[in-house]
Amino acid sequence: MSTSTVPSTPIEGLPMQRDEVKTIYQRSVEGRRAFSAPPLDVPVKPLDELIPAKLRRTTAAKLPQVSEPEIVRHYNRLSKRNFDLDTGFYPLGSCTMKHNPKLHERVAGLPGNARLHPLQDPERAQGALELMHGLQVALGEVAGMPHVSLQPSAGSHGELAGLLVTRAYHEDRGEQRTKVLTPDTAHGTNPATVTMAGYEVVKVGTNPDGGVDVDDLRAKADESVACLMLTNPNTLGVFDANIEEIASIVHGVGATLYYDGANLNAIMGITRPGDMGFDIVHFNLHKSFTQPHGGGGPGAGPIAVSERIAPYLPTPQVVKRDDGSFDLEHDIPKSIGKLRGFQGNYGVFVRSYAYIRSLGAEGLREASEVAVLNANYLLALLRRAGVAEYLPAAFDRICMHEFVLSGAPMKRDLGIRTLDLAKRLLDHGVHPPTVYFPLLVDEALLLEPTETETKETLDHFADVIAEILAEAKGDPEIARNAPYTTPVRRLDEAGAAKRPVIRQPL
Repeated sequence: MSTSTVPSTPIEGLPMQRDEVKTIYQRSVEGRRAFSAPPLDVPVKPLDELIPAKLRRTTAAKLPQVSEPEIVRHYNRLSKRNFDLDTGFYPLGSCTMKHNPKLHERVAGLPGNARLHPLQDPERAQGALELMHGLQVALGEVAGMPHVSLQPSAGSHGELAGLLVTRAYHEDRGEQRTKVLTPDTAHGTNPATVTMAGYEVVKVGTNPDGGVDVDDLRAKADESVACLMLTNPNTLGVFDANIEEIASIVHGVGATLYYDGANLNAIMGITRPGDMGFDIVHFNLHKSFTQPHGGGGPGAGPIAVSERIAPYLPTPQVVKRDDGSFDLEHDIPKSIGKLRGFQGNYGVFVRSYAYIRSLGAEGLREASEVAVLNANYLLALLRRAGVAEYLPAAFDRICMHEFVLSGAPMKRDLGIRTLDLAKRLLDHGVHPPTVYFPLLVDEALLLEPTETETKETLDHFADVIAEILAEAKGDPEIARNAPYTTPVRRLDEAGAAKRPVIRQPL
């Protein structure tokens, strides 16, 4: 069993107040500097010629004034308060938080990769273009769709690209479709993307096995539908065995079938979205292909499409000419145009390409196989006495890369909620899984152990869950007031979202 340093009661024996965490502005002292620029020794145009008056500040920016040692110490101190993949187990369901090999960071940091200017002429960037073209080919093979654009900057951006090329496809055929179908298990970005793309969101239900309710889909699929956005395996960790019938229904009304690639880590090298009948797929390179995840970026969400969607991909596209050189192709008449400046986050491409080349086809397949094995092993551990009666599987069947537990019995019988369990996990050095999602499961916990965790880590996690539940039988207040050992106590996440902190003092 796990050993926690938390006191036996939520009040008695609590650690003393922790050292105050000051912001960089609170550390600011007038006149301090981390860097002093040398005097200019080249001619400079007058400010009026460089920046129009209407674009210039009227007052100086209130930037912090801090010495270099204080800057280094401040951010080093903050970094040590974070919980990350290098700190401990991070079973964040739906987001594939797996280890990123450090070798790929070194490759991305090589001067030829890290210092290449994005406006470099293609003739002088052949190595980078060749890498990007190679990544396109590899992703196309993984997806089972030959045409790839690397432009989208994240999974949500890839979703938007997918719907924009869908719109272009339909409009080119003279069709004005207004609706997009999304399952009620969909990621939250799906309906948001649908709205941003100017479509109406139509929800499709889930059957008792955790897949799409085919009868509900058939009732809602008509010629007003532009697309069905689907994840397979879905957010419940279930592979939908009806995928061929689903594709037939969607294509039968002339709509496209879009694959949300967030869960691609379960099927790489085993099956391909294109072989299932999908027309468009986005990849989360920061989930499946070893790009650091979180913190707001950088990310990458390339899309791959079938032949009929290819004419509408963003421009420019990375292409290989007949003479073997690589170039950026701008002459694509039906393209939806640019989605962002340049070609995307190149450093992300380097890491992902290095990952694919280092593992190869068999390695990618093994990664998915182990991810699925780890998830099913952990689910089996949590079926034991003392856990399953309080945290049963929402869909008690063989899962794919992740699975969902319901904390409803735990809330009813032990008096602690999913949030309490999640906070208590932090005291045991484990990052909580995703909580309260998907919404159709009461008091949900969504766990994804990934392929990079050891058997010992999974055993430890199961022991910790059992220990917290046993502890709650005796005193639920301990979990209700957790965490105790973190730099700050329980935060008001809802309040933080509603009242954001102003980054720079007024």
